[in-house]
Amino acid sequence: MANWIPLWVHKLGSPPLFYRFAGAARPWLLALAVLAAAGGLYGGLVLAPSDYQQGDAYRIIFIHVPSAWMSLFIYGVMAVASFVALVWRVKLAEVVAMESAPVGAAFTFITLVTGSLWGKPMWGTWWTWDARLTSELVLLFLYLGVIGLYHAFEDRRQGARAAAFLALIGIVNVPIVHFSVNWWNTLHQGSTVRILGPSKMAPSMLWPLLTMMAATKLYYLASLCSRVRADLLALEGGKDWVRKIAEAEGSR
Repeated sequence: MANWIPLWVHKLGSPPLFYRFAGAARPWLLALAVLAAAGGLYGGLVLAPSDYQQGDAYRIIFIHVPSAWMSLFIYGVMAVASFVALVWRVKLAEVVAMESAPVGAAFTFITLVTGSLWGKPMWGTWWTWDARLTSELVLLFLYLGVIGLYHAFEDRRQGARAAAFLALIGIVNVPIVHFSVNWWNTLHQGSTVRILGPSKMAPSMLWPLLTMMAATKLYYLASLCSRVRADLLALEGGKDWVRKIAEAEGSR
């Protein structure tokens, strides 16, 4: 391992330590996700005013936009974890990358479905081969490819390494999705929420959207904790720490 990686990262990369950490963090993350989602949905569906052009149809953005952000964010996490797994052979990084893929695929699917539901009244069609929509569909196929490749090998670590290569190759699609509305003539509207500079959205609509963004991230972390814990138990089945957990569970 490179010397620049902090000691706490080394320690957190230990499967038994991460298992305990994830078990402690998961209920808190899930509770915060539920509270944030409840507040964000109430703010977006009840408190926020109707849009002067789209009416109430625009409210689907409180699901669509956070899901779209998460589809890109999770792929970025998966790619970074894949890089760490391939370069330093960290088992936990492999697990994080592979267990991120199903969650990312789910958010990408939700993005496409809600986008179609919004596009029908706005564009008059459920689907068009728009640059943003097409690149988002490619992102879904990349997620499914990673999942399929991972499960195509009997040796799970060999499958994880093969899938990690695909994840790294596919990272080129992430900036294409993000900048597609700027690079090509597209039906999809441009960005209205800006990290740097003022957003093109009323504060009464912006805060529920940002709250939903926080909720989706918290949910992803909670889901990842659960999935990684289960996968670590399967991978480390013959280790002493797993046997101790099994014995402790059996004695209850």
